[in-house]
Amino acid sequence: MQLGAFMMPNHPPHRGFAEGHYHDLDYLEFLDKEGFSEAWIGAHYTVPREPNPAPDLLIAQALLKTENIRLCPGAYMLPFHHPAELAHRIAWLDHISAGRCIIGIGASGVTTDWAMFNIDGMAGENREMAEESLEIMRRFWTSDEPFEYRGKFWTVRRPEDQIEGNFTYHIKPKTKPHPNIGVTGLSPGSPTLRLAGKNGFIPLSVCLGNAYLASHWESVAAGAAEVGRTPDRNQWRIARDIYVADTDREAKERTVNGMMGDHYRSYFLPMFREFGFLDACKHHPDVPDSDVTVEYLAEHCWIVGSPKTVERKIEEMISASGGFGCLMALSYDHLDDMTGWRESKLALSHEIMPKFKNRTVAVA
Repeated sequence: MQLGAFMMPNHPPHRGFAEGHYHDLDYLEFLDKEGFSEAWIGAHYTVPREPNPAPDLLIAQALLKTENIRLCPGAYMLPFHHPAELAHRIAWLDHISAGRCIIGIGASGVTTDWAMFNIDGMAGENREMAEESLEIMRRFWTSDEPFEYRGKFWTVRRPEDQIEGNFTYHIKPKTKPHPNIGVTGLSPGSPTLRLAGKNGFIPLSVCLGNAYLASHWESVAAGAAEVGRTPDRNQWRIARDIYVADTDREAKERTVNGMMGDHYRSYFLPMFREFGFLDACKHHPDVPDSDVTVEYLAEHCWIVGSPKTVERKIEEMISASGGFGCLMALSYDHLDDMTGWRESKLALSHEIMPKFKNRTVAVA
């Protein structure tokens, strides 16, 4: 089992954009040095606590400061980009990274982002646009001849060569036929993970607890079954909130009263209540909504505690999921907890995860 990181990236509202950006850059350099296999960087436009509209700008800088870690836009929101432009941008990133990037894609679930781009997400227009965009990009990446594509949302052409080939479509990915593609799922029975299974994409689960984790792999398997594909659990990434300290008490204190707790208290929990998503956080369906607090999450959802406790909770997650290939630690702004946060990741990488090195499928 490998160890990675998922960066939203999270920052408190008072953090300056540049200060947060260079904090993220420094963290990616740290993760590479400490043996993390990959890091995914999220993208949003209208979410002040997750301020990064262009993760590939951070990745381009990080490529110069890292050696081994795979750096992944997580994700390009396809409805917000013209597919002909994005096909080139992804191809270029694949070249300058020497293939060290996985490309995350998504349809966006942020209502204010939809409104800004005049997209009717409630009617599913964002998903239709994402599917059409992906079809167009794949057509560009695999084409050998000029073509015209007339879709519902975009009309594009691979043009004829002009002036003895001096004007021509020529930027294709270094990785053939294109870089590995990943998609992220959050909700129980995630439909996007079903799409991952159907298309052979890398599935990434942002997981709030073990109760519905198995349903994510069921979605992947169901999508794969539609086309006669056999999915590989080694490809499955699961992102969780993880914090290791000397004792359980210290870990809970640092997370509940730290940036992780602040992020949930001020952003995630209000959002989950608004969209009726609190059930995903509950370890039992009879738990009332009012009980789902940051303290409840620290007890039942987050993987926080002493090394022994964290090891046990990872084992429980493997059992509940049936097995997976990469555990990804969700990451937060930690300028106010540099020592504690990074010592936590050192313990996770060097003390805990080596015990799971050869584990993928859970032992019955």
